Amino acid sequence: MKYDLTKKATREKLKEFAEELKEISEIIGFKQSSRGWCYQLEGKELITKAEFDKVENLINRCRKEGILPIDFIMEEEGRQFSGVEEPTEESPVEFMGKYIDAALKIEDYYTPDWWSGEEYYIQMLVEKIDLKTLFSPVCRKYHIPIATSKGWSSMLQRAIYAKRFKQAEEQGLKPLLLYCGDHDPDGLRISDFLRKNLVDLKNIGWEDGEEGYNPERLEIVRFGLNYTFIKLHKLSWINNLITGSKKDLASPSHKNYKMKYVQDYIKTFGVRKCEANAIVIIPEIARMFVDDTIKSYLGQDAEERFLAKRQAIKDEVQKFSRKTGFDKLLRKALKKIDEQKIKK
Repeated sequence: MKYDLTKKATREKLKEFAEELKEISEIIGFKQSSRGWCYQLEGKELITKAEFDKVENLINRCRKEGILPIDFIMEEEGRQFSGVEEPTEESPVEFMGKYIDAALKIEDYYTPDWWSGEEYYIQMLVEKIDLKTLFSPVCRKYHIPIATSKGWSSMLQRAIYAKRFKQAEEQGLKPLLLYCGDHDPDGLRISDFLRKNLVDLKNIGWEDGEEGYNPERLEIVRFGLNYTFIKLHKLSWINNLITGSKKDLASPSHKNYKMKYVQDYIKTFGVRKCEANAIVIIPEIARMFVDDTIKSYLGQDAEERFLAKRQAIKDEVQKFSRKTGFDKLLRKALKKIDEQKIKK
């Protein structure tokens, strides 16, 4: 049932609203930003994009009044405090024991050149912060950097990931950018403009003297959201083309209405859109989809190859430890620390 946001939000109404969010949250299995919740409700056709601000206010009221936990939503990137220091609970000697134990597992913390010997070097951009949260476990498995593009993305963000592509090319790797965004006129257009946005920065320079990156050999793949995937998994279409600026792209009064990209979209898909956040409600399918996309470039045995690199590090460390007796010395120190704990 569509929300009537013109009526006063009583405490009882807020509780009903909060319960619905909690039910959806249990299905998704991870936290979303307040904006992400708006996209979820828009996908269910409970609100329109023009009502996003009102819904964000409702969510914040629920948090302020204790109807929803204050940490129900994911804090936006960049807003977290840095420099926060919590007192260490252990004694200095017990704390030292943690580091000694970590030294015995140093292979878990060492970062090799994961891409050495590979054909591709991959990075991923997604349109929404909630997609980054959704896809991150898969990207970690394959050591793929992932970020939100935040619409047209910042100049510095583009320069930084372009720099990594440049370094990969210099190592003989094929650079590949995977992108997942909204299925709407501008969403499709953004993916088409990714290369142009990088070309615009090819003449930049860095403070260390490094030059910019020419993306002529960069492969850009928009893997979602695509019409076939939306149809296959019955994702929710939103029956309007209202943009983030709260203007209707399907209205003849919109300045872009007569542009070819808008008219081509309407002719092909109609006056409707599917936000990328729609896949958040099918997390397992979405992650499998991303996993399959990555494997189509890295190969089906990609995960095993990366695990083999980790094992090679482990074997090297263990060989050194056995040869030098290093591990025995560390275990002896840990035993002394444990004995001190018992005496206390």
